[in-house]
Amino acid sequence: MATTISKLKKKLDSLFSQYIRLRNADHLGRVKCFTCGADKHWKEQQAGHFQSRSHHSTRWDEVNVQVQCVKCNMFRQGEQYKFGMYLDQTFGEGTAEELEQRAKTIVKLNRVDYEEAIERYKQKIKDLN
Repeated sequence: MATTISKLKKKLDSLFSQYIRLRNADHLGRVKCFTCGADKHWKEQQAGHFQSRSHHSTRWDEVNVQVQCVKCNMFRQGEQYKFGMYLDQTFGEGTAEELEQRAKTIVKLNRVDYEEAIERYKQKIKDLN
């Protein structure tokens, strides 16, 4: 029996989150929160979304998603204002607005899209190690 779309989505979320947290980690596995700078091991940090995960058009966007500590991501609702300012500083003026616009785009992924993305992020994680 084929894996359900919801299980594929969960798998992709997990691999994508791992990649986001690992990509900026140092040789000790430490990485800083994008919005407050809290320096922790990548396993203690989260993948914070500027535009909500509910928007599939930006859910797995590597600019939209940055490392955040639990405090910023959960207890401070993602620090969206700071997040947007830092996106523009880091990736260029207008980045936050562009992501906001793209988030409104409806994207429908199929099984193959999920499977390909899963393989892509497995490889990206492997390349980091």
